[in-house]
Amino acid sequence: MGHLYMSNMTALQQHVAFFDRNKDGIIYPWETYQGFQAIGFNMTISLLAASFINMALSYATSHSWIPSPSFPIYVDNIQKGKHGSDSEVYDSEGGFVPAKFDAIFTKYACTYPDRLSYAEMQAMLKGNRDVNDTSGGIAAKTEWNFLYDLAKNKEGFLEKEAIRGLYDGSLFEYFEKQHSASAQAQLP
Repeated sequence: MGHLYMSNMTALQQHVAFFDRNKDGIIYPWETYQGFQAIGFNMTISLLAASFINMALSYATSHSWIPSPSFPIYVDNIQKGKHGSDSEVYDSEGGFVPAKFDAIFTKYACTYPDRLSYAEMQAMLKGNRDVNDTSGGIAAKTEWNFLYDLAKNKEGFLEKEAIRGLYDGSLFEYFEKQHSASAQAQLP
């Protein structure tokens, strides 16, 4: 069902589908928590991420005007949860925009053309910040800081391919495999 589930999805839907652990099209907070745990975040970060993400996106992606107390995120409506102050790599329908993705590196990758340092990432966030968009700015900063903590290389850079994998969700699958292999190696 996994491959079939992913077919005909936008890049943004693919990005969040990793967290739909049972592949039913709905991401509940416990699935977000499980997804963060699966890629290697600790219990506290996973709990905070699940709470924040599901509360922020549930109503925006809902099929109803009545908020749900279980804070589900609907994968098919995820583009409705797109926030301001972002890189605009996802268009309004959730599609991937290659020119916007490449522009990140053209404009902000000063040390190496195919990776971002922490300072370059911060400059990009500042450059993408919409005036008077506090919540979008916080969301963008939080997302990119999670990405940096998860995917920076040994020299402290975010590589272009890792960032590309974030946009289509494949980076999450990669880190789930890495985390699972690491946990297996630690077993007696």
